[in-house]
Amino acid sequence: MLDLTSWTPEYFCENATSCAEHLSKAEVRATIPLLNCSKLHNLRDNTLVRFRGMIQDMQDPECFLERYEVRRKGGDGGLLRVQDGRYRDVLVMNKDEETVDLRASSNKYGERRSMFVISIPGYNGWAVECEEKLSGGGGGVSSVGVNEVGSPRSVKRPLAEDEDMEVDEAGGVKEHQFKKPLVPAAPSATKGSSGGASTSNGTNGKVLSAEYLLNSPIPDRPSKACLVKLYSNLEESTLNSLVDVVGFLSVDPALDGSTDQMEDEDELSEHQATHPPPSLIPRIHAISVQKLKHVNPLVQEPASPLETSDIWRDIQNLLTQCLFGDRIAAEYLFCHLLSTVYIRNELESLGQFSLNLSNVPAETLPRYTVGLYEILELLLPASHYFPMTLENMNTMQFVPKKDYTTNKLTSGLLQLAPHTHLLLDETRLQAGKLESSGVEAVQNIAHLIKNQKLKYNFQFYQLEFNSDVPILVLSEGKSMLPTNCHTPLLPDPDTVPLIDETLKAGKHFSQPKLAEMRRFLTVQRIRDFDMKTFDPEIIQNDFLRMRKEVDASAEDLHSLLVLARLAGLSRGKISLDSECWEHAKELEQERKRRVELFAKKKNEP
Repeated sequence: MLDLTSWTPEYFCENATSCAEHLSKAEVRATIPLLNCSKLHNLRDNTLVRFRGMIQDMQDPECFLERYEVRRKGGDGGLLRVQDGRYRDVLVMNKDEETVDLRASSNKYGERRSMFVISIPGYNGWAVECEEKLSGGGGGVSSVGVNEVGSPRSVKRPLAEDEDMEVDEAGGVKEHQFKKPLVPAAPSATKGSSGGASTSNGTNGKVLSAEYLLNSPIPDRPSKACLVKLYSNLEESTLNSLVDVVGFLSVDPALDGSTDQMEDEDELSEHQATHPPPSLIPRIHAISVQKLKHVNPLVQEPASPLETSDIWRDIQNLLTQCLFGDRIAAEYLFCHLLSTVYIRNELESLGQFSLNLSNVPAETLPRYTVGLYEILELLLPASHYFPMTLENMNTMQFVPKKDYTTNKLTSGLLQLAPHTHLLLDETRLQAGKLESSGVEAVQNIAHLIKNQKLKYNFQFYQLEFNSDVPILVLSEGKSMLPTNCHTPLLPDPDTVPLIDETLKAGKHFSQPKLAEMRRFLTVQRIRDFDMKTFDPEIIQNDFLRMRKEVDASAEDLHSLLVLARLAGLSRGKISLDSECWEHAKELEQERKRRVELFAKKKNEP
């Protein structure tokens, strides 16, 4: 059996091709300790580990000693070896007997880039438990150690000592002299943003708080974080993408910048932000990075076929019961749960299906919206419930913002991993004044809904980055937010008094049945769906008739095609057929009838 615990950076450098081939196999990667579920104190420095998460930020490229000469201390200072410096943060040497010749002509400098990766924001409890079981319960690693170069007494010399170096523009070496350590402090972050406490901390010469360093988009659901160092394919990784990283763990205490001191306090703040305590944010020197299509631990790649005949009916019935017996609204919610951006161009993002369910019975609030979210939470691997109270809208940070004091991108609530479902509870919005920050928050949410792009605030300018966050809005009247689809609920009057009991009953599905439903939603969302098999003349003729009858636009046709695709996926199909197309038309006809009905009621004296 392949023993990955004996791999060292040197072994990988010498056998990169064969190692990469091993790591391309899912069964091999599954044997590597998963840092998401493992206790850090059980893992040894330079151990091979995995980490699954979202790329939240990218740091500037850094220079490092890719190859350097190790010489004998004293005497003739003879050359002992040329050491490879890749996949390490520290110089490998015997401190008592050896020294590194930093000015040797044969030394080679390389470039690597660090990306800040966090565990999936809003990762739900059932998914965490399943991931822990699959990874072996979050234990440690084998006692097999790392083979150090040199004598048994060899120690690793940190790069951040008196001879700590970086390459200047001329290719020379600059030495940093650090004074006595600072007194540790841990100020807490302000509400709603791990970034709020950062600037004052740095400029006051204090240690940056753990909340600020971890930088969780959802402050009350903190994520784990790692600094992943890339040595190749530096341009392939993109912000907000999902990755599965395998690499060598680096947790040497010397990497902690919180005890260093510099004369320039702004420079110190940036130094602390880029050199967080490894006990809080470990480093991983990546040797394999795989992009992920999803984060459902129940669905392995490639996904196996599902028996769909009963599963989709179970989901449909569950959603119908939870929506006051409204089958039409349940079908729209089902489609929403399967939605994803499958084509993206400069003008639009195709496939998104943000949904506004309105006419929530007032007598069931506020319990109902939370109860409905708890049902969705049982089905989805990642989701978040956000009550749109005035306080939340006015005080929360919604978009990432650049902190130039620390050169760190502080996260916001909307910087979520792909396919993290965000439920916005507009029924919690009471009468009052939205401040300028609240108005800006509404604008940012609306922009995300319409374009599936998020505007990052770099203070002097804004940049857009792609997103794929399905958004469900619950409201009493039509939402103030622009959604792809507005569906008023038509509750069965008999179900309204019993809705609390109905939601409680919905949480008691058997675990095997729940697992099937969870797998179905993920597999159907990521699978290919063929739209070309259906006769385009039928679509064209229907569109012409729609234009004559209701003055339909090209946007209406696009929305109908998206709905037909999702309706087909909800029934386990792999291509568009006449049944899906006709069913989508019927759904839209009923939905529009409801919208007109409620518009008339609103306008009645």
